[in-house]
Amino acid sequence: MEFVQGLLRVLLLSLYVVNSLSRLHSPWDGKIAMKTEDEDKTEMGTRWAVLIAGSSDYGNYRHQADVCHAYQILKRGGLKDENIVVFMYDDIANNDENPYPGKIFNKPNGPDVYHGVPKDYTGSNVTVSNFYAAILGDKDAIKGGSGKVVASGPNDHIFIFYTDHGGAGVLGMPNDPILYADEFVDTLKKKAAAGTFKKMVIYLEACESGSIFDGLLPEGLNIYVTTASDPEENSWGTYCPGMDPPPPPEFGTCLGDLYSVAWMEDAEIENLKQETLKDQYIIVKSRTSDHDTYMTGSHVMQYGDIKIDAEEMELYLGFDPANENVTKPELPQAALVNAQGTHVPQREAELLHLWHKYHRAVEGSAKKEHAGIELTRTIAHRMHVDNSVKLIGDLLFGLDNSLKTLKAVRPAGQVLVDNWACLKSMVRTFEASCGPLTQYGMKHMRAFANICNAGVDINAMTRATSKACRINDIDGGIRTSDTSRFSPSL
Repeated sequence: MEFVQGLLRVLLLSLYVVNSLSRLHSPWDGKIAMKTEDEDKTEMGTRWAVLIAGSSDYGNYRHQADVCHAYQILKRGGLKDENIVVFMYDDIANNDENPYPGKIFNKPNGPDVYHGVPKDYTGSNVTVSNFYAAILGDKDAIKGGSGKVVASGPNDHIFIFYTDHGGAGVLGMPNDPILYADEFVDTLKKKAAAGTFKKMVIYLEACESGSIFDGLLPEGLNIYVTTASDPEENSWGTYCPGMDPPPPPEFGTCLGDLYSVAWMEDAEIENLKQETLKDQYIIVKSRTSDHDTYMTGSHVMQYGDIKIDAEEMELYLGFDPANENVTKPELPQAALVNAQGTHVPQREAELLHLWHKYHRAVEGSAKKEHAGIELTRTIAHRMHVDNSVKLIGDLLFGLDNSLKTLKAVRPAGQVLVDNWACLKSMVRTFEASCGPLTQYGMKHMRAFANICNAGVDINAMTRATSKACRINDIDGGIRTSDTSRFSPSL
């Protein structure tokens, strides 16, 4: 009997405890609480992207093809047009030389990548100032275009893809001025200081693109960068005439850039919920190096907060459901892959296009004559720029020290130039006496930086450029598709 009474007391006490707890907490319905999709999205934030092709003219077909292709990948990944800002001159799709009007292709026998691409900033609105304003989310600073900017918040992820010509410390633009590395990095620092993003990834295609960040981009900004080349080498065009596979012969130009095509063609076949930024870096590095031979390839570099490369690609490019069943990416084994050795240096792709344009024209036709003149003038202009810079070096440093001084490369991690204002002044001085530097002439930016680092003042540079370009006056003021001005910002 006592046992039964004790059992009843325990039971009553248990009921009392349960009843008391029920007053303190809402009743449990037997279900396990999970985050809703909206809560998940709020925590992850919004994905934003800025895509920019910094060139114009049909000979640079590949840059706008790269940007259009990147847009299609982001759209399949679920990004909305309102979150993708596109800069491109938009003179390729309907160019007279385009054999397929209204279409752009980024690989042989590939799909049209132009369809549906937003025209946010085109023509004269593709400017450095609009690019910076778009990154900063500063609508008031935008001039022309759609007015779309990266209006990001503290939980958001941002992807920036820039493809164009470049030189030491600079990137080309189709309108004055060109982009200088110090100003670009300052813009990124301002964005970080504003606290309007969680992480940022930048992919940069250009010659000497490593020089944009080497020694300039600090750690701690939550920005991860890869570049197509190290601070002193070319990047490369691909799917060019003469390659295997070649573009259809009617194009006569490169359809893509090696680094750009490498990351995009990888992104299209991978499960981006599984692939990390580091996985893609390894895959892209192998292909861009011409499978570790560097016969016609470059060194893909990493800068900034490299630890971010442990994150999944999905955070930046979204996720294509078609790749749901793809397993972890298969990383390259260099020994099993043959080098192609047929990619084309970025700066020579324009000449390749002009040669094919001349070669394909009907003998004796006006088109043949015009193409021949254009090719001859472009070569003459390049010789003028090269010879002028060499003569300036001879006058400033003497024949014995000229080349050694102009071509000097600082150790990795050291900024290109001590005084960026000096560099911009030297370029303006050169152009005042010698004419446009051009997208080709950006190859000499290291020479101008070394002139500044050697302590040459502006008066000595003025005298040297004036004398050198009088001696070497073979250009005659000719302007071709390769001679649009590239002046520094004032």
